[in-house]
Amino acid sequence: MAKTDPLNGKLVVLTGGSGFFGNYVAQALLERGARVRIASRNPEKAMKLKPLANLGQIQFARCDVTNERSVEAVTRGADAVVNLVGSFDGDLAELMGKGSGTIARYAKSAGATSMVHISAIGADAESTTEYGRAKALGEKLVREEFPQATILRPSIIFGQDDEFINMFAGLIKMMPVLPVFGPEAKLQLVYVDDCAEAVARALSDPAKHGGKTYELGGPEQLSMLEINERIAAAQGRERTFIPMPDTVSGIFAALPLTPMSKDQWTLLKQGSVVSDKAAGFAKFGIEPKPLGLFLDRWMEHNRKHGRFTLQAEG
Repeated sequence: MAKTDPLNGKLVVLTGGSGFFGNYVAQALLERGARVRIASRNPEKAMKLKPLANLGQIQFARCDVTNERSVEAVTRGADAVVNLVGSFDGDLAELMGKGSGTIARYAKSAGATSMVHISAIGADAESTTEYGRAKALGEKLVREEFPQATILRPSIIFGQDDEFINMFAGLIKMMPVLPVFGPEAKLQLVYVDDCAEAVARALSDPAKHGGKTYELGGPEQLSMLEINERIAAAQGRERTFIPMPDTVSGIFAALPLTPMSKDQWTLLKQGSVVSDKAAGFAKFGIEPKPLGLFLDRWMEHNRKHGRFTLQAEG
């Protein structure tokens, strides 16, 4: 008889679960037979997951993490909680800091036996960015309220429908000459399915992973310039990339209506790689997959003739 998954039949609440990463975490949990409640300000964004669930296996709930009653309501009855709340807009200390503590407190009072809190590489109470300080505050408050929570700090997460690779892919498709901000910044891009699997394994074995912090990065460190060059090559396009000095990049990020905020620019410049002493994917028995495994296939629709492209285009 096949061994039953520890998450089978358990109610797992995903706060902030309607976003890019939350969709993949939900899929990993549904495959294990968990009952999933997606709680967010806009739960309708995750409605596309309904066909992947069995009858009664998925539920959607509206939640404001700055409202304690709202958090208490969505965590009621939870066996496990995953906090995925993240943003670069609004009061970040309230959303990712105090809000995370509120989620952890009500997860504990609801009787949840495991919790995963999604932080980020770059979480630092002394960070020059509001984002980094808010993430650090969130980790601190989660530890205080739910000491056995597992904290995961991923690098930049990539996937077929992400907002990172696809943003650059769109620019490269349109422009023959492109500026590159933070060209030497090193990123350890991490595949979304690998991160989702780490979440599921942490929830499945809180005795092993509870109370610990892990940093999740892919198998290679790439500079921003290398990432752009790889995307262009996967599209079959010849592009000229101009590395931009930090002073120009900083001015650009400070302007209104630009695709990159000042915090995002500062974090990009700092890079996002796993620290030498940090525990990571190996502790979960996961071998992370490289960007190159997927990029050629994902860029097919960005080529001039799609799958029928035969040579590099101008």
